[in-house]
Amino acid sequence: MSETVPVKIENRTAWITLHRPPLNILNIAMMRELDAALKHAISKCDFLVFQGQGQKGFSAGADVADHAPKRVAAMLKAFHAVFRRLAAADCVTIAAVHGCCLGGGMELATFCDFVVATGSAQFGQPEIKLGCFPPVAVVTLPAVMGIRAATDLILTGRQIGAPEAQLLGLVARVVSDDKLAEATEELLTDLRALSPAVLRLTRRTLWRMHAGDFAKRLAEAEQIYLKKLIKSKDAQEGIRAFLEKRAPVWQGK
Repeated sequence: MSETVPVKIENRTAWITLHRPPLNILNIAMMRELDAALKHAISKCDFLVFQGQGQKGFSAGADVADHAPKRVAAMLKAFHAVFRRLAAADCVTIAAVHGCCLGGGMELATFCDFVVATGSAQFGQPEIKLGCFPPVAVVTLPAVMGIRAATDLILTGRQIGAPEAQLLGLVARVVSDDKLAEATEELLTDLRALSPAVLRLTRRTLWRMHAGDFAKRLAEAEQIYLKKLIKSKDAQEGIRAFLEKRAPVWQGK
């Protein structure tokens, strides 16, 4: 049992908790533990529920320190292994989101089949402010919410609330802050009443029809990130500035 990614399995469901308070920031070790947790849970369950520990939120994303040139390749390999495993799985996935859901946290949540969010939840892809871009989001968000809306979020890095996220198609259900667990369980009850075989087949068909080239496109985004983006002076400056808690000084190259 991982301390940062504990898993509870009951009633055909794996409850996977991001547990690295206060913001559940994902470092390389935690990403690897998340992938290991998924490997275990997928073989035993029909449903996966992701949730964040603590009052601050679901997750504020990947550890910025792991974006440093000497660590970024290992970080992307560890994090993207999670998405490759999820894309290959037949489990129905749910993200139960409260509070902050940013960066890699938003990538993980919006990769799920369902997002149930509290009214106070905040979503955002702030990577552009560090001189970076979110590789998973550039692949998945245009398909989920359309190219215009995805461009808006990715190129501005602005945060949006759960009601706007629902209008854009990112969130399936918005509930009051004290009803997240109840609403998630209600959704699971509806899904458990369906044929497991037909549910898996239908989900697999949806993925093949609309996201069958995910792995190929993610690999392309990774290569651009590693061979072009992270070698740029502005990306390196943005990461340094964040870690040094100062405003970046862009050079335009």
